[in-house]
Amino acid sequence: MHVSAFRPWLMAAASLVAVAAATSVQAQDASQDAALTAQEQPIEVIITTQKRSQAQFKVPVAVTAVSQSFMDEVGINDFAQLSRFVPGFEVQDQSPNNPGFVIRGITSDSGESVGETRVSVFQDGVSISRSRGSYVELFDLNRVEIAKGPQSTLFGRGALIGAVNIIQAKANPTAFAASAALSLGSLDYRQFDAMINLPLGDTAAVRVAGRTKSRDGYTENLLGGEAFNSLDTDAARISFNWQPTEAFNLDLIYNFQQDGNSGTGFKSGTFVPTDPTTGQVLGDTSPFTGAALVATDGFKGGRELGLDRTVEGTTLLMTYRLSPAFSLTSTTAVRRFNSSEVFDADGFSLGLLTAAEDAKARQASQEIRLNYDGDRLSWFAGASYFDEHGSQHVPLQIDELGYLALLNNLLNPAQPATSAQIRAGLGATSYAPFVSFLKANHREAYTNFGDTTSTDVFGDLTYRFTPKFELSLGVRYTQDDKTSGYRAEVSDNSGLAALQVANAATTAWATQFFLTNGFPPSALQQQGYFQAQFGGALALPLGLTVQPTNGRIDKPFEDDGVTWRLAGRYEFSPQVSTYLSFATGRQPKTFSGSAPSLPGGAPRFTEAAAETVDSVELGVKSRLMNGRLIWDSAVYNYDYQNFRTTVQTGPTTFEERSAGEANAYGVETQTRFRARPGFDLFASYAYSHARFGNGLYEGNSFRLNPDHKLSLGAHFVRNSGGAVWTVTPTYSWQSEIFFDDDNDLNDAKQDEVQKAYGLLNLRFGYAPDNARWKLELFVDNATDKNYLKDAGNTGDGVGIPTFIEGAPRTYGLTFRIRN
Repeated sequence: MHVSAFRPWLMAAASLVAVAAATSVQAQDASQDAALTAQEQPIEVIITTQKRSQAQFKVPVAVTAVSQSFMDEVGINDFAQLSRFVPGFEVQDQSPNNPGFVIRGITSDSGESVGETRVSVFQDGVSISRSRGSYVELFDLNRVEIAKGPQSTLFGRGALIGAVNIIQAKANPTAFAASAALSLGSLDYRQFDAMINLPLGDTAAVRVAGRTKSRDGYTENLLGGEAFNSLDTDAARISFNWQPTEAFNLDLIYNFQQDGNSGTGFKSGTFVPTDPTTGQVLGDTSPFTGAALVATDGFKGGRELGLDRTVEGTTLLMTYRLSPAFSLTSTTAVRRFNSSEVFDADGFSLGLLTAAEDAKARQASQEIRLNYDGDRLSWFAGASYFDEHGSQHVPLQIDELGYLALLNNLLNPAQPATSAQIRAGLGATSYAPFVSFLKANHREAYTNFGDTTSTDVFGDLTYRFTPKFELSLGVRYTQDDKTSGYRAEVSDNSGLAALQVANAATTAWATQFFLTNGFPPSALQQQGYFQAQFGGALALPLGLTVQPTNGRIDKPFEDDGVTWRLAGRYEFSPQVSTYLSFATGRQPKTFSGSAPSLPGGAPRFTEAAAETVDSVELGVKSRLMNGRLIWDSAVYNYDYQNFRTTVQTGPTTFEERSAGEANAYGVETQTRFRARPGFDLFASYAYSHARFGNGLYEGNSFRLNPDHKLSLGAHFVRNSGGAVWTVTPTYSWQSEIFFDDDNDLNDAKQDEVQKAYGLLNLRFGYAPDNARWKLELFVDNATDKNYLKDAGNTGDGVGIPTFIEGAPRTYGLTFRIRN
C-alpha cells in the first residue's frame, strides 16, 4: 500500500481526535494545565538506562534524556533535529532510508545485511538498529534516552559505543486524554499529529496516535517535476494496556510507518546540469542550486527517483511483580521493513549511473529479565534470543557510451554532451569499430544476504556500600550463528567490459611477446590478437562493476564474545555526585561478500575481525539551587582494535575492512537552568578528538564527527494581556566534518568536507489564559545558512563526487489543542 493510500485513513482518524479534543475542552476544568506549557514540570527526567526507574542524577552513565515536552518546546520532530541538542550525538539524515547515527565519532550507517551496528537504536528496549529500518518518526513519546559509551552490557546488540532508546507513550487506564497539532509552512509543509487515550474500565486502555507529514523538496528539479529532497511520511501507533492487578502490567504496541520521499538530491560537483535531449546548460555546479537528475528509461520497471519504504513492528511488554523486591519482565517483538530507493548516482542528466537499493528484513526477539531492587543491592539477570533474515539488493544501470567517454576524459564538465552527441563523438575516435557493441542501458546487480540467530545471557548488579558510595558490575555473553550470502547478476553482456578485457589481454600478450622475441609484435598481429580476445569476451556474461555468480553462495560462521562494565559512583552530597567507569564494547566478526574476478566464479568473502573498544570515563553530575540547575559533564577515552571502515571498491560496491587501531577522547557537558518558573536556559558542548591510529587512514579524522559541537537555547514564558506568550530561540553549531574516512585526501580537490557552521531556530507561541489551545510560529535555519548533509557518495567511486544540500530557511504555523 502506497503512502497516498494510507493517508486518508490517518487523516480521518486524526480529525476525529481533534474533534474529541475540542469537545472535551468545554467539559474539563479550565484551571488545569491552563497555559499548555511545561513551565511547572520538573526538569529532571526519570530514566530506565539501568533497567530500573532512576533519576538521571543517580545513573553512572553519560546519558541525555529528552522528554516529549522539551521536544515540543524547541520543535524537535526527527532524529536529526534531536541530535543538535545532545552532546556527542550526530545524525545524518540523507534520507529516511539511509541515516547515519554517530556517537562520540563512531558512525552506524551501513546498509549491508550481515554486519552489526555500532550505535544501536531501540524502541522500548527492542532493537530496531538495522540502518534501513531505524529512522522512525518521533511522536507521542515519553522520552528518548541517548546513552553514550559502550552499552553492550545494558542494551546488548550493536551498542558498541552507545544506544538510543525511544520510550513511547503507553495507553493509560486512569484518564481520558486527546490532543492534536496541525502545522502548515513554507515549501507546502504540512504535518498533522493526533492522539487519543481511551480507558476501557479501570484496568485497561487503548491509545491511538498518528502523524502525517509532507513537504515539497527544496532542491529545484531543473527538468520539471517534483523537487528533490522532499518529505512524505505517514506513521501510526496503536497500543493496549492491561493491568488486572497491581502486580501485573501488559503493554501491546503496534507501529506502522510509510515513506514516499522524492529523489535524494545527489548533485554533481563536476558536471553542470543540462537538458538531456538538447544539451542546453540549465545551471551550475553549486550544491545549493537546482539539479537535473534522471531515472533512466526502463530501470526498475520505469520507477521514478525516490523512496518507497514500509516499517512495521509489534511489541509485547509484560511485567509481573513477584514481591516488593523482585519483578519479572518479558519483552517479545516481531518487526519487518521493506524499502526501495532509486537514485541518480552520477548527479547529472546524462544517466551515466542509475542505481537503486532494495533492502528488507524480518526480525523476531525475546528477552526475559529478573530484577531485584533492595535497600543496598540491586541487580538484574536474564537471557535473550534474536533472529533476523535480511537482504540488500543493489541494481545498477550504466550508459556504456557515457562511461567510456568519462573514462577517457571526453566529457566537457562545462557542456556535457547528450547521449547522441557522445555516440557520434566516439565514432570519430579509435573506438569507432566498437560503438555498436556498447549499450545505453547495461544492467547488473548484486545482493548480500544476512541470517543471524543470536543468544545472550547477561547480568548487572549495583551494591551500595554506604549511602554515598556504590559499585556496579555488569557482564554479557553473546553467541551468534550467522550466514553471509552473496549473489551477483549481469542481465546482458557488457560490450565495454569486453573491450576492457581485450585491451588488458592484448597489453599482457604484447609484453610477453617482446620479452620472448626481443622485438614487439606488429600492429597487424596486435589487431588480430585483440579482435580474437574481444570476440571471446563478448561471448561471456561480463559485468563492469561485478561479475556474476552461479546463484546465491553462502558463508556460514559463528562468533561469540564477552563484554563487561565496572562503574563506581560517589555522592558527595544530594546535589553533587561523580562516577568512574570502565567498559568494553564489541562488534562481532563478519564476512563481507564481493563479486568473483571471473564470470561464474565463487564470490570472495572477506573477514573483518571482531572490533573491540576499551573505554574509561569520568563524570560529574550536579543538581544545584534546589534542583533548578542541572549540570552533567564527562571526560572519556576509547582505544579501538580492528577498527572497521567501509571502503568503496567500485561505483556501487563496498567492503568492510579493518583499519587497524584508533583512538577517541573528549569532553561533554550539558546543562539546564530554570532561572525562574517560565524561564529555562539550556546548553551543551562536546569536544571529540577521534582519529585513526594506524592502518588505512593513519591520522585521519573519523567521518561525520566534528571536533567541536555547541548548542544554546532558552524557553521563555510570560503571562500578559490575558494570554500566555512563549519565545524559544535555539542555536546549534559544529566545527568542520569530513564525509569519508579518507578525509578526501586522495582527490585532486578536497571538497567533500563541510566547514564549521551554525543554525538558528526561532519559535513564538500564543495561548489565551485558561485555554486548551496554542498557536506557534516557527522559523528554522532563520539565517538561511547553506550547508551540506553529505558529499562524495556513489559518484565518488568513478571520480565524480555528488553533494546533498541541507534544508534552507523554512517557516510556518502550528496549532495545538488538547483536553
